[in-house]
Amino acid sequence: MKKIKIINLDRFLIGALTIILLGHYSDIVPNNIDKFFLTFFASIATLPVLASAYQSIKNKKVSVDLLASIALVVSLINGEWASAVFINLMLTSARIFFAYTERRSKNAIKKLLKLRPEKVKVKKGHDIIEESIYKIRKNDLIVIESGDRIPVDGEVVEGQAIIDQASLTGESVPVNKKEKDKVLSSTLNVSGSLIVRAEKVGKDTTFEKIIKLVEQSQNDKIGIKTIADKFTSWYIVVSIIGTVIIYLWSRDLGLVLSVLLVTCADDIAVAIPMAFSAAIGNAAKRGIVIKGGEYLEGITSVKTLLVDKTGTITKGKMKVTGVVSTSNFSEKEITQLASIADCFSTHPIAKAIVEYAQNKEIHFENPEKFKEISGMGIAAVYKNKTIVCGRQSFLNSSGVHITKEQIQQLAKIEKEAETILLVGFGDKLIGYIELMDEIRPEAKKAIQDLNKMGVENIVMLTGDNEKVAKRIADEAGIKIFHANLFPEDKLKFVKKYINKRDGKVAMVGDGVNDAAALAISDVGIAMGVIGTDAAIEAADIALMKDEFSKIPEAVELGYLAKKISYQDFWIWGIINFVGLSLAFSRLIGPEGAAAFNFVTDFFPILNSLRLFIYKLPKPVFRK
Repeated sequence: MKKIKIINLDRFLIGALTIILLGHYSDIVPNNIDKFFLTFFASIATLPVLASAYQSIKNKKVSVDLLASIALVVSLINGEWASAVFINLMLTSARIFFAYTERRSKNAIKKLLKLRPEKVKVKKGHDIIEESIYKIRKNDLIVIESGDRIPVDGEVVEGQAIIDQASLTGESVPVNKKEKDKVLSSTLNVSGSLIVRAEKVGKDTTFEKIIKLVEQSQNDKIGIKTIADKFTSWYIVVSIIGTVIIYLWSRDLGLVLSVLLVTCADDIAVAIPMAFSAAIGNAAKRGIVIKGGEYLEGITSVKTLLVDKTGTITKGKMKVTGVVSTSNFSEKEITQLASIADCFSTHPIAKAIVEYAQNKEIHFENPEKFKEISGMGIAAVYKNKTIVCGRQSFLNSSGVHITKEQIQQLAKIEKEAETILLVGFGDKLIGYIELMDEIRPEAKKAIQDLNKMGVENIVMLTGDNEKVAKRIADEAGIKIFHANLFPEDKLKFVKKYINKRDGKVAMVGDGVNDAAALAISDVGIAMGVIGTDAAIEAADIALMKDEFSKIPEAVELGYLAKKISYQDFWIWGIINFVGLSLAFSRLIGPEGAAAFNFVTDFFPILNSLRLFIYKLPKPVFRK
């Protein structure tokens, strides 16, 4: 509310200052009234600048407002009211611009809490009652039905279900949970039902610990020093020293004021963030949401990119990679029978098989009967024979005979393949289907592009096992990877690389388990479409089109924004040279210097505006 009031005040000031200047130079306002309005509004408009300069000094920072404050105070003391109005008009415009371009919302915690159920089904004796999550205690029996999120960390005491744990562990495939298995809070029950004995509740759960990690990460985050920050830090000091030297040399306060008004870097204070804002707007059209110019600039300095596997390098979607026959049935026949059995299932593996059959144009019919056993497999009847798809134990219990040779063959294959589904027909094992998490087609090319852009280390982090991690890393062209990681492990790796301080560190992820790592990294990048709200809010850059190739695009836009910014500095330097020449030759006084400053301020700003309509060419890589 306070910020809105400040914006409204600045809007009023812009209108008032503009009208006052028009009245002053048109000579339609009586002198005494003109002087009153110039004096009053010049003084009022100076107060926010003085307040900003004071806050900067208080926070041990140097800002352009400090130099502007000196120029304004000297102008007011010297009675140069029109000069003060000119400068205030530009500074007020800059404040409004900042209000719209420098907003950065961090609502990760609020988004995370949406995953926590408010009401929980509790079994008490023979009754099942609904209670608030805040009333749940250790050892309570929680009933988890299909579609429910698990509210506690606990142990399954009854039932069987398929649980999607990707939001916490990063696993690409939902896992089967049965009696005596452990389950985690906030994970999703895809199918089946469970009764879970609560072991950790409230702040002790894995989910709540991740929330705490995000909070700590946001507090620990190190800011990025931008081009404007670096410029301001030395420019203000040089300007003040130079002003003192000029006064001691000339003893001419008018000349000193003219120099201050010419060199007041209010145009740079607007043009540089505008360049980055324009690039951010350009990026948004490409599905890249960047939450501040400091992150667009920061991504060009990234030397280490940490990438979560599932949903970033891979699609988080299963893909059939092979169909192997262990009988006289052909691969086509095995695929056809498996698709008949799986066509009614919503399990990710079943969907992948059906999609594979459709892509191969293999026709299949609906089964006569269908039964899915959660976490085990599917049994379907077709032409009076039973099709059984699933685990080896499920086929054995369904009367499918598996020979010793086939068992030995399967044991060897399971060490090599990521996931296999056995297919039985009648009482025989006829073959198996190999599946894996599908790598994004653009990932390898994007990684090569990033290497060319100066990203020296690309490191893959995953909750999957070593075997799966190595296959994905090799296929994507990634040399370094770390497997079997939990959320807190990923955070440790980010901190480890940040502590090395060898360039900026960026993190790419999509799940709740990545939120803390995204928040603490120099630049956090979230895959948007399949990414959770928590990851998107914790990140500094969100890829809304869910394409890994958007990361090199963002880097290229960062380079363009920096290029335009350096051009702005050159334009500003040339203008200042002209203005100082006019001031030292006494061709303009303080009022003329203020007017010169105001008019020429728009040159670097117009240069920055080019980025709003700039069409990104084929990448021109810069190191």
